[in-house]
Amino acid sequence: MRTSNSPLGHLLRYWRRTRRMSQLTLAHHAQVSPRHLSFVESGRSTPSREMVITLAGALQVPLRERNDLLLAAGYAPAYRHTGIAEPAMARVRAALERALAHHEPYPAVVMDRHWNITQTNRTADVMFAHLRGDRPATGTANVIRLMFDPLELRPHVANWAQVAPALIQRVHREAVGGVPDAITQDLLAEVLAGPGIPAAWRDPDLTAAILPIIPVIFTKGGVTVSYFSMITTVGTPRT
Repeated sequence: MRTSNSPLGHLLRYWRRTRRMSQLTLAHHAQVSPRHLSFVESGRSTPSREMVITLAGALQVPLRERNDLLLAAGYAPAYRHTGIAEPAMARVRAALERALAHHEPYPAVVMDRHWNITQTNRTADVMFAHLRGDRPATGTANVIRLMFDPLELRPHVANWAQVAPALIQRVHREAVGGVPDAITQDLLAEVLAGPGIPAAWRDPDLTAAILPIIPVIFTKGGVTVSYFSMITTVGTPRT
């Protein structure tokens, strides 16, 4: 018999809080009895694999995190993650390369779900080289780190006070499923611990309107360029 501290129960309660659902509401959406759901959360009942998937669907848990629920319940993952470098993704890679090329003469980058830059077009390379100067590249470039690091792009963003909070709220709000994973949480903690960052930015502002674009003004060496950022997501998983 499971204890009240069962990993599955902990995750279910976490997702209920995230989705602002009571046990009764979740039971209604999943079409199970509130008593059975209570037993599953407390560890007094062992759910079937199908029940875990049903509860995950009712909670609108992203597919990647549904695997975590299945593992917590003692079952094998059900959803496969296909990396961009795998042969099956060849057409996606080709599409991304065409998009980068056709975005010239404006800068464009491809990022993974943790804001790491995986591809750039020629204009983006030139812009980053100009703004960063002679600083050597160390590891994988990350858009959030570059924008918040006082030694990287931050000093050259003329409207940083406008851009920074908008970026932070976008990371908070656009995380997969609306919930930052552990890697994103660590990234947020890292940049929010930096100098000159208001404590109020540490929590998502669910009442603030999220603009579809963020105006960004870069200036260095007497040269000023104005862009607006636009993020497009590719490869949204479907059940």
